[in-house]
Amino acid sequence: MGKTRLEAFSDGVIAIIITIMVLELKVPHDPTLAALVGLLPVFLSYVLSFVYVGIYWNNHHHMLHTCKRVTGPILWANLNLLFWLSLFPFATGWMGENHFAALPTAFYGAVLLAAAIAFYVLQQTIISDQGAHSLLRQAVGRDWKGKASPLFYLVGTGLTFVSPWLAQAIYVLVALIWLVPDRRIERVAQHDS
Repeated sequence: MGKTRLEAFSDGVIAIIITIMVLELKVPHDPTLAALVGLLPVFLSYVLSFVYVGIYWNNHHHMLHTCKRVTGPILWANLNLLFWLSLFPFATGWMGENHFAALPTAFYGAVLLAAAIAFYVLQQTIISDQGAHSLLRQAVGRDWKGKASPLFYLVGTGLTFVSPWLAQAIYVLVALIWLVPDRRIERVAQHDS
């Protein structure tokens, strides 16, 4: 199977995820600054999740660029990733509506952790299928960001019961680490051409 259907389906699901998240931002009924300030936790949750979804979309696009063919295991690993990403709107809404309370913030961290693991599983499934000398294998190398992120999410999730704000700081830190564009795949693909 070619990869275009997988890319199109994934792009569609990710677009729907973003749409659902933005629909959770309710317009205030009062035309006051105080009404907007009351929405700040929901808005900040949305911004963080939008950045995360964007990071996943970007890295997913680059990863699939290296893929020569799509197999059944790759399809299922991709669906696994999309499942966890589809929980972002719920986790985002719950956390924002409850002003970053411990349990919703822990749940958000657990969803981030599960999505990171699912992305890693998809990456390893593609590498397994494409071979040890595949473009993706060459590009990811040691993949320190991919290995460190789940550990940060695990620590952040545990810290929510001590300080939800400290957990949020960790979630933001990981997003900032990934926000710096990862050019590994682009470099390897250019070199291979």
